[in-house]
Amino acid sequence: MLTSYARLPRRDRERHARRRDILAAASATFAEKGYAHATLDEIAQRAEYSKGTLYNYFSGGKEDILFSIVDEFQIELIQLVKDAFPADSTGFRDALAGLITAWNAFFEERRELFMIMIKEAYWSVFDDNPGRASFFQAYYAALVEAFRPALRRAMDTGEIRTLPIDATAHVILANLKNLQMQICLRDAPAPEEGAEFLTTVLCDGLLN
Repeated sequence: MLTSYARLPRRDRERHARRRDILAAASATFAEKGYAHATLDEIAQRAEYSKGTLYNYFSGGKEDILFSIVDEFQIELIQLVKDAFPADSTGFRDALAGLITAWNAFFEERRELFMIMIKEAYWSVFDDNPGRASFFQAYYAALVEAFRPALRRAMDTGEIRTLPIDATAHVILANLKNLQMQICLRDAPAPEEGAEFLTTVLCDGLLN
């Protein structure tokens, strides 16, 4: 059966392909040079398009491209959560351990880009442009939203204690972020070991 992409008119498919080329070139350039030092000229050269073509697809320039890359991160991470906790699923603890392993693998493959994203998200708090801070706040809020159904089901079935759902999601995400920083610093435990440790702390606590 044809995919939805294959059903698109040729012109739309070509436009989609050019956009993908630009994002791939930008990802490679950001990872190599860092966001601050990467230029649109370098991205255009790597993508083999003119600088004007980049602006046709990303009118906001380099920042617009970065936001589009982060948007794709968000889509993939939300899908990881949905895959780990399908509707009507049980076994929260095992599902969480599987999610943490998949989550860490995702960032291991994108280490350099993740470090750039964290840096830009951090500095957005102190930026005079409120749009940057709002963008990263919305990114985080969407991840919290993705956890809500699984947490609600686990609390309703008694698998985990009944606690404020959003606060619980924030705790999980904060610990995942810490593991990601360990990955970036090349000081992380093996993926399965890290997943087991974090699952134990989150689900069982520290007390005997």
